[in-house]
Amino acid sequence: MTKNARISLIIVTVVVVVVGGFILLSRLTGPSGSQQPAGSTSVAGPTPIAPNEVLVRPDSHKLNDAPNAKVTVVEFLDFECESCRAAYPGVEKLRGEYGDRVTFVMRYFPIPSHRNAELAATVVEAASKQGKLDAMYQRMYETQQQWGEKQVLQHELFVSFARDLGLDMTKFEADLNDPATLERVLKDRKDGTTVGVQGTPTFFINGTKFQGAPSYDGLKAAIERELAK
Repeated sequence: MTKNARISLIIVTVVVVVVGGFILLSRLTGPSGSQQPAGSTSVAGPTPIAPNEVLVRPDSHKLNDAPNAKVTVVEFLDFECESCRAAYPGVEKLRGEYGDRVTFVMRYFPIPSHRNAELAATVVEAASKQGKLDAMYQRMYETQQQWGEKQVLQHELFVSFARDLGLDMTKFEADLNDPATLERVLKDRKDGTTVGVQGTPTFFINGTKFQGAPSYDGLKAAIERELAK
């Protein structure tokens, strides 16, 4: 090999090494220039905690109130929502299992596109004024297939529920027609929007929005994690 050929080979080798090193460095360095381990992925930040003073107001409805509870489960719901109805049996089962350690809070979030959701929530709120919130809450879910997705307001049917539960009908009708009752429902929905609720059911467990399908097993696991802390 001639002297010039050897020099040319050395130059080519140096160029290859420099270019290769540059490419490798580019792969290991992020857009901002900070070095990242090879094969690393960006890690999402922690799920934000919703402020408790918005999630649970002094007048929020507690389906139970466990003394010294370490865990609070807040559900924003729509009585006409089929997914809420599907989650309901699991929530009731969890209430039975954890009612002495976990406080379950119900917040109204009627979806505007559901014709009877707002009225149903107002009926439950009116029933709550006679100590029958839990009974009416259950009645709404148990009968949802009868009245859900109707385009006509189900006022008479809902009034019959109140009669079946033995409510003072004069007081019930007055409370149902009181604008303050509907205002109370809409205040819950406003709080839901504030904390990022976009659909129902949406659960918050100790202030953190529950991610994924609200199955009994999923909610139970999340509750257990909080109890273990």
